[in-house]
Amino acid sequence: MAEKSLLVIITESVIEDTIVEEIVALGAKGFTACDARGLGTHGMRTGRWTVGSNVRIEVIGDSSLLERIVAVLQEKYDADYGLLMYTMPVNLRN
Repeated sequence: MAEKSLLVIITESVIEDTIVEEIVALGAKGFTACDARGLGTHGMRTGRWTVGSNVRIEVIGDSSLLERIVAVLQEKYDADYGLLMYTMPVNLRN
């Protein structure tokens, strides 16, 4: 079985649809998205007001796919939106 990793993207919910379109266009077979709250370098995000809320998007794939996604999202969105991304290895259980 090929090694897989999990890419976690935490960003502003206002660009969720655009980010998801990018992910799928780059070859992701699927994703999971949910609301996110917390405190970070962009301040407190309570998630109680949709304009200021965050979203957490997760994608599982091989390193090549995830590296492409990270590169495109950094290039297009990092300068103008709060964007945090990290990866970790996963063991898929079917």
